[in-house]
Amino acid sequence: FAYKRACFTGYNRWLAEFCAAHPTRLIGMGQVAMASPEDGIEELKAIKQLGLRGVMMPGNPAVADYDSPVYDDFWRAALDLDLPIAFHILTSKDDVSVKPRGPKMNGFLTIIRGCQDVIGTMLLGGVFERHPRLKIVCVEADAGWVPHYMYRMDHAFKRHRNWLPPGQALSKLPSEYFREHVYTTFQDDWVAFKTADLMNWHRLMWANDFPHSDSTWPWSQELLAQHQADLSPEQRDAILGGNVAELFKIDVAALAERAS
Repeated sequence: FAYKRACFTGYNRWLAEFCAAHPTRLIGMGQVAMASPEDGIEELKAIKQLGLRGVMMPGNPAVADYDSPVYDDFWRAALDLDLPIAFHILTSKDDVSVKPRGPKMNGFLTIIRGCQDVIGTMLLGGVFERHPRLKIVCVEADAGWVPHYMYRMDHAFKRHRNWLPPGQALSKLPSEYFREHVYTTFQDDWVAFKTADLMNWHRLMWANDFPHSDSTWPWSQELLAQHQADLSPEQRDAILGGNVAELFKIDVAALAERAS
């Protein structure tokens, strides 16, 4: 973990310097090695001091799991420092260590599973019950699956809530926590646009994933013209920019002024 933290520290410093060239346009997300909750808090403080706007978490922590109360101080620190928490695909152990069945492309269909596991762990583990202001971002894992996932969690909670850990109580349905506390980012996912009314569309954030091979570039505008055609103007403005601006406190007016 000492080596991992050194790498992440170097990356965070480089990223802060890179973003400093255009601070109103480039919004950096720091990375934490998370050797322990206490170590993670120190990393959060360093990320905030660098001027980065959020933090990317490893899918699997070194100590216990993210639903453990040992992380409560870490979540409080993230809230106090106003650093949104994000989990990215392919950062969980099973994402890279379990060989998929069949053709290699079949593994592409499973890469959102790590983020879903983190969400379920935190939600059903009572993290949002204990920290009602905490928000997390599920990054590059699509969003069209969210309505069914919320239904499935509610179904399990209504039928099998006795499976929760002893003493673990949720005062709301799992879907209610998801709607309030979980943001999802997506790119070429027309299902997310079509089912926006089945989710909290104030938590949907479109991205283009440039320059990865899964990016919508260079057809982003053509894709959006087709995919967002059924959205209301309010939904379109929120999903295509307003939600991310609100979460990361991006001064859109300043951007528009510079563009003009």
